[in-house]
Amino acid sequence: MLKIGLTGNIGSGKSTIAQIFKVLGVPVYVADDEAKKIINQPEIKAEVLCKYGRTMLTENVIDRKKLAALVFADVDALLWLNQLIHPFVKADFDNWIAQLPNDCLYAIEEAAILFESGFDKYVDKTILVTAPENMRMQRVMQRDDVEAELFLQRSAHQWDENCKIQLADFRIINDDTQLVIPQVMELHRIFTNK
Repeated sequence: MLKIGLTGNIGSGKSTIAQIFKVLGVPVYVADDEAKKIINQPEIKAEVLCKYGRTMLTENVIDRKKLAALVFADVDALLWLNQLIHPFVKADFDNWIAQLPNDCLYAIEEAAILFESGFDKYVDKTILVTAPENMRMQRVMQRDDVEAELFLQRSAHQWDENCKIQLADFRIINDDTQLVIPQVMELHRIFTNK
């Protein structure tokens, strides 16, 4: 089975592309969703509380908004958190892959920081979803009801899109000038050899 990494900078539309693959029957693992669950596992929660104190708790669970505000304002804090969580996400992904049916031709891991985290070395091929920064900013501001400043703060922690273009095996352009479904269908054809 091929393991495909799907990535793109914030607001690129990678989650939309992942949904199209799901409609085609492709199993999709969403690393960010799993990381949100993992943050409250006892060993992770204990580490976060040890480092930042009980102020990170809301109703006895890690308050992701408080934690995000802290780590996106501090590069070292973000690095620490990623190093803490990523081994758990990797183990969870491996377990998820192992449970897929033997006749599954390929599966996708959607991960915002696939290259930045080094997860690209655990997949066979990578797909990068790209869109112009101004379009990504508008999407995020509308989707998350946030100001441009928050978008810029978060996108600053992701590698430049041009760097990722050089690293990716495939690219889906999501800038409203090209239809994305035909691009996804072509990749599906390649991955299924049909």
